[in-house]
Amino acid sequence: MLLAVFKYKYSLTYLQEENWYHIPVDRAPKTFKSAKWLCFYQGKTFEQEAYRVQYYGEIDGYDIVPYRELFPNRIDSQKSDWLYYKVRLKELKRLPEPILSFRPRRLSFVPTTLEKFHSAKQINDLFNESPLEDILWKELKTLDIKAERQWMLPIENRNYYLDFALFCYEGFIDIETDGDYWHIQKDRAAHDNVRNNAMVPMGWDVLRFNGHQIHEEMQSYCIQEIQKSINKLGGLSDEGLVPRVFYQENGQTIQQLSLFEGKAEYKTKGLYSGTKENLEE
Repeated sequence: MLLAVFKYKYSLTYLQEENWYHIPVDRAPKTFKSAKWLCFYQGKTFEQEAYRVQYYGEIDGYDIVPYRELFPNRIDSQKSDWLYYKVRLKELKRLPEPILSFRPRRLSFVPTTLEKFHSAKQINDLFNESPLEDILWKELKTLDIKAERQWMLPIENRNYYLDFALFCYEGFIDIETDGDYWHIQKDRAAHDNVRNNAMVPMGWDVLRFNGHQIHEEMQSYCIQEIQKSINKLGGLSDEGLVPRVFYQENGQTIQQLSLFEGKAEYKTKGLYSGTKENLEE
C-alpha cells in the first residue's frame, strides 16, 4: 500500500467523480508500481478536515498521459507536456474513523501495508521504514511518549529526516535507530557528524540506538536514555501547562502526569517541520 497526498481539494473531486488520481512519472516513488492499494492524506487546504487519512481504494490500473490530457480545459503551460500516471481505482472507499496526524505536517508518498492501515490509530502507525523503528515505536506508545516518525527538519537548504522527533519545553530530541548495515558504511560517521553539528545549535539532542540495543537493551538502556533527555529538556511539551517527566522507582518507569487534560498547542520554537514536500504536481 502507498500513502499519497491530496494537496488540493480538486484531487479528491476528480477521484470521486471520475475515479482517477495523478502522479508525476519522474517523481513517482520507487514503490509505486508494486503498490496494490492507495490511501490519501489530506493537506492543509482541507481546513477542518486536514491532516488525516480517510479515503482509500484498490488500484485497478494506470496509464501514462501528458498533463494536458488530464486537464484539457486548462491553459497550456510548461507543464502541458509533462507525463503523469493516471491511476484508476476499483472503488473509492471511506474509513468510518479517519487516521489523524496529531501535529500538522506535510507528507509525500509513504510506503505502508494494508495490515498497518487497517490497524492504525494515527499517521505515525502507517510508516513502514524498518523493523527497528517499529519496535521502538511500540515501546514509545506503551509509555505514552508522544513522538513523530519520519519528521522533516529543514536546516540551511537541506532537509533532514528524523526517525523520531520528540518536542520538549526546552528543546527537541531526535532518536535514530541505526541498523548494522548503516554502521558498516564508511561515509556514515562523517555524514552523521555534519548532521549533528547542524542540529545541535537549533536545540536538538540526538540519540542513536543500534540493533543490539533495540533488541536486547530496550528497558535497561534505550528507554532510560530517552527519559533522561526528556527530563533534561523540561519534559514533553504536548501534555498541557505542566510538563510530563519520568523517573525510576524500584526499577520501574514512573510518569509524572499532567495536571491538565485536553489538547495543547504544539510548540516548535518557530521551526517549520513537516516531511518531504508533496510532489503531486
